[in-house]
Order: sequence, then C-alpha cells, then structure tokens
Amino acid sequence: MQKTFKRIFWRFSVFNLSLIIILFAFQIKTAADKRSEDFRKVKNAAFKVGEKLTFDVKYGFVTAGIASFNIPRIRKISGRDAYHITFEVNTVPSFDWIYKVRDRYETFVDIEGIFPWRFEQHIREGSFSRDFSAFFDQRKGKAKTTEGEYEIPPYVNDIVSAFYLARTFDYSNLKVDDTFHLQNFYKNKTYDLDVRFLGRETVNVSAGTFKCIIVEPLVQEGGLFKSEGSIIIWLSDDDLKIPIKVKTKVVVGSIDAELTKYEGLAGKPLILRILGIHHVEGAFVARRRPA
Repeated sequence: MQKTFKRIFWRFSVFNLSLIIILFAFQIKTAADKRSEDFRKVKNAAFKVGEKLTFDVKYGFVTAGIASFNIPRIRKISGRDAYHITFEVNTVPSFDWIYKVRDRYETFVDIEGIFPWRFEQHIREGSFSRDFSAFFDQRKGKAKTTEGEYEIPPYVNDIVSAFYLARTFDYSNLKVDDTFHLQNFYKNKTYDLDVRFLGRETVNVSAGTFKCIIVEPLVQEGGLFKSEGSIIIWLSDDDLKIPIKVKTKVVVGSIDAELTKYEGLAGKPLILRILGIHHVEGAFVARRRPA
C-alpha cells in the first residue's frame, strides 16, 4: 500500500513538474510573440475607411485630368487590419491625344501604426509603362519586391503611405522651415523623405475656402510627387489635414490639382466659405462654373 501511494505521488509530482515546464515555456513564447507584435500606435483623427477625395488636375487654364484618393475598405494583411488606399490619375478624353495618363497606386496601411504592408504602382503615361509591387515584412525588416529582396528600416514608407502618415502629424507649433523626417522605399533602395513646413494660407478652390497649412515634400525618388521642380501641398488646417491643393512646378509653368469633391471624412472640415456646392448622398460636390 505504501509503495503504491509513493508511486502515485511520484507520478503526480512528475506530471505537475512537466505541466509547470510547459506553462513556463508557453509564457516565454507568448512574451516573445508579444514583443514581435509590439508595433507603434499612431493617433489618427485625420482619415477613415470610406474617405474619397477628388481633384481636377490643371495645366494652366486647361483641365487635363482627374485625380482621386480613396479608402474603399479594410483588408487583413500579414495578420493585421490595414486600410486599402488607392490613388489614381487619369487624363480626360480631350487631353488623351496630347499625352494619355492612366496611373494607379495602391498601398495597404496598418490601421494602428500607419505604416505600409504592401505597395503597388501601375503607370501608363504615353508610351511608357511600369508595374512595381513590394511587400514590406515589417517584422523581419525586409522588402520583397518584383525586382528582388532588400533590407528596410522599421516603419519604412511607400510614397502614398507617407502622405497619409503626414496627415496625422501635429503642425500647430511648427515654425517655418521646420521638418519631419521620414524614409521612403522605392525600387531597390530606401530614400530620405523630409516634409518641410512653409507656413499658413487661406486657399480658394471649387470645394470652398479653407484655412491651410503649407508643406513641401522633399522627394528624391518614388513617383507620385517626383518632379524636376518643387512640389507644394496645401492641407486643411484642422484635424483632417485634407489635401486642398497641390502645385507641381515643371519646366514650363506648373501643374495644379485642386479639390472638387470629398466624402466619407473622419470629421467635419473647417470651411470658411462654400463656393457653388450642392449636396449629393453625404458628399459635397463642386458645381462647374459656366465656360
């Protein structure tokens, strides 16, 4: 009887010890997994799913195209919820015979951390075309692209995700020429991307009159805002930081994009005056002025 009791007690002790070891190992693994998922959290009151912004793209007095930013849905990517964000630029039919453009960019931006998991670029400009995609493994610090695999720093951006991240910044206490430093990956390399604060200004566009902050992205590479001249962006001076106007200087003159329509915003924009606006299903649309 005593031997039987000792045998049972010994087996029970071994079982408990094994269980403790298993639980301890599980806790270590859980802690390691938690550390690996300890991504930054960025406060975002600027945009949400459902937002769509539409712009007229003008060369001089001629409307050459239409551009749009859109957040149509939330997608699960790499186990994380991400905004699916698109940017498109298309020339209007009357301008296609001069220089036809059908450009589309897509990025999948982590909802909590506002950093990208995937980026796509599809360019059709005249006779030139280019397709590029990259998966950003933010856990391992790797960019896996259509052209190879490359090391990346933590929270590296593509050019579209960088723009949306810049909308979350606090510009209230900045002085002229203050900058935010970002990093942008494109093709096979990480480039510096500084956003310089230029001041404030009131701007009139078809969508209304807005108080704006003025910024200049100092882009070295990556398309979208890359040009031979400077790029100036007017963002609404409120929590939403809506792009109101973009001016790109080119060799002769400039190309301007001006906001004409917005819908699905994360809040109420600060509009000083609405110019020729009518309401359509929760959106604000600018009426075209007579030619």
